[in-house]
Amino acid sequence: MNSKEYGYNDFFAAQFAALELPEQLIPGRVTAVFKHVMRVVSTDGEHLAKTKSSSFRDAMRTDWPAIGDFVALESHPSDTSLIHAVLERKSIFLRDDPDPDMPPQVVAANFDYCFLVNSANDDFNINRLERYLTVAWNSGATPVIVLTKADLSDKLSYYMDQLNAAAFGVPVFAVDSISGTGLDELRSLLSPGETIVLLGSSGVGKSSLVNALAGEERMKTSGIREDDARGRHTTTHREMHLLPSGVIVIDTPGMRALGIGNAAAGLEETFQDIEEIAQHCRFGDCSHHNEPDCAVQDALENGTLARKHYANWEKLRKELAYNERKNNILLMRQDKQQWKAISKQHRAKPKKKV
Repeated sequence: MNSKEYGYNDFFAAQFAALELPEQLIPGRVTAVFKHVMRVVSTDGEHLAKTKSSSFRDAMRTDWPAIGDFVALESHPSDTSLIHAVLERKSIFLRDDPDPDMPPQVVAANFDYCFLVNSANDDFNINRLERYLTVAWNSGATPVIVLTKADLSDKLSYYMDQLNAAAFGVPVFAVDSISGTGLDELRSLLSPGETIVLLGSSGVGKSSLVNALAGEERMKTSGIREDDARGRHTTTHREMHLLPSGVIVIDTPGMRALGIGNAAAGLEETFQDIEEIAQHCRFGDCSHHNEPDCAVQDALENGTLARKHYANWEKLRKELAYNERKNNILLMRQDKQQWKAISKQHRAKPKKKV
C-alpha cells in the first residue's frame, strides 16, 4: 500500500512519530468494521485486525477504532493484526446510541467531505436533510448535498429550490448514476487522497453513486419499492473504497433515524438564518415563544421565516438540550464509577504496621 493513497499525510505522520511507539508498529487505516473485527490496510496489505486488549481496557467508547481511523498497527498479515492506538481524528461523525444510557457511536472518521445523499422522489424530506446537515457541519468536514435519481423526477426544479433554500451556500448537485448526468461536476470537486463519507437513509442511491464514481460495480444495488418510493436497504456494514480516481469513499448503512448528539455548532450553522434573526430580539435570552419584541416571532408573522423551518429548528434545539443533559448524567456516572474503583483499590492495599 502507498499510504498516501489512503489519505495518510503529514498531519497523521507527525502524530505517529510523536507517540514514540515500538519499532515493529506501522501506520494503518481501518477500511471496514464488522461485529468483532475490523479490516485494516497498511504497507503489508489489507487484512483483519482487532484491538489490543491492554491498550483499550480503560478507553471510552468513542476512542475505539472506527472506519476511517488511522491506527498504530502490530501487523500479522497471515493472522489477525493488533491495533495499539488510534491517532487523533481531524473529523468525526457521531450518532446517538439507540440505548439512551449508552454514549454515542462513532460512524466514521477522518473524512474531508460529507456527501448528504437524498433522492428526487416521494421519499424526499427537507427536515431530514436539515438534521443530516446539522451533523455534517458539526463533524469538522465540508458538507455537500447530492440529489440522486434525478432521472426519475418531474419535480427536480422544486426539489433543487428547496435544497438551495435550506443549505445556505452548501453546494448542491443533481445526479443520475445510470446515465452519468451531473457526475463530472461532482468529480471536479474532489482530489486524489481525499476522503468522502456518504450519509443518507436507506435506498437513496448511495451504492449506485459509489459504482458511478468508480466507473465499475463496487456495491450491490436494489430497485425502488413501488408502494412508498423508498429504495431497498443494500449496505449492511461500513466500508471504504479506493476509487480509480484516487478518491476514497466511505459508505455507511442507511440511517432513517439519526440523532444530532451534541452538535450545537452544527445546529447554529444549519439554521444560521434563524440565528441571525434572533440577534434582533429585545432580550438576549429570548426563547422565541411569547416574549415581547421577538424578532423570530415577527419573522414568522410577516412570512419571512417559514414555519416548517422554524418548527424543525425548535425540535432539534429540544433534542440538543436533552442530549446535553443526558451527556452530563453519563459523565457523572463515569466519575462515580472511577471513584468507586479508586476507593476499592485503596481499601485493598495492606495497611503498614506502625
